[in-house]
Amino acid sequence: PIEDLLREMSEGIDNIIVKLFQAQFSNDDAVALYAVGGYGRQEVHPGSDIDILVLAAKPQKMKRQIERFVQSVFDLNVEVGHSVRDVKTCRNEAKHDITVATALFERRYITGDKILSAQLDKVMSSPRLWPADKFFTAKYDEQIKRHKDYDNVEYNLEPNIKTSPGGLRDIHTALWICNRKFGTTDPEKLVELGVLTPTEKQWLVDGRRFLWWVRYGLHLVAERKEDRLQFGHQRDLAQRLGFVDTDGKLGVEGFMHHYYRHVLSLTEVNDILIQHFQEATIPARKTKLVPINERFQLQNAYIGVCHDQVFAE
Repeated sequence: PIEDLLREMSEGIDNIIVKLFQAQFSNDDAVALYAVGGYGRQEVHPGSDIDILVLAAKPQKMKRQIERFVQSVFDLNVEVGHSVRDVKTCRNEAKHDITVATALFERRYITGDKILSAQLDKVMSSPRLWPADKFFTAKYDEQIKRHKDYDNVEYNLEPNIKTSPGGLRDIHTALWICNRKFGTTDPEKLVELGVLTPTEKQWLVDGRRFLWWVRYGLHLVAERKEDRLQFGHQRDLAQRLGFVDTDGKLGVEGFMHHYYRHVLSLTEVNDILIQHFQEATIPARKTKLVPINERFQLQNAYIGVCHDQVFAE
């Protein structure tokens, strides 16, 4: 399964980076290492960046050690994104930057001082740091701006697997919001909470798995980090993923049809989760009802039913 493959890649990188970390720091050093971004989520693809956070009690006193460690990671010949902060800086930057806050909320501890790590855990768990309603508003605003870059269209001929509407970033956004509100990104638990139906959960799981396979294969075909599904890669990728030509349809056509079907389903899941938070996390102060007919009405610009048995009848 692609989930196992991505996790194994992340764990393999963990093993290497831990050795490089231990070569520079002793057990008595007040420093800890975290994976953030896709690496933190254990979604490492062949061309993915490796994003790390070095948390130190006094970064300036350990400057040379930190520099040597970071350089040793760069020497692995991978794209590396890194930041060096103390706990106070993490809190301050997260407070004023939603991107930093998001990365820190989904951080994954790798190794280092657990006492220092506990201090960061305490700071980042504060309910006053990006309450769920403010976090939702900020992430939703990000999504609106990102979708405008693609004219709010899911079916561009050369879509971006990560940032186009219905792509991986929409999944991330929805799950980031759920994690802030409910403390989980597990689709099964979201069903138990009534946030998703079993069908919607399956759309999410299947769509994400398919996009992971496409992105993994695209990185191999392009031989680098690449998220745009260009015409030049579509046919090769379709063949590698097992889509064959038939008398009625080319393999690449079947592949792209499959892609758009998943993306449209993921768009719907994202819309459902966004609407859930618009209604539940930030409820309207006063409900405005406008009758349409005996069955339907407008509820604050959403179409609603007049009674629970409308569809059954």
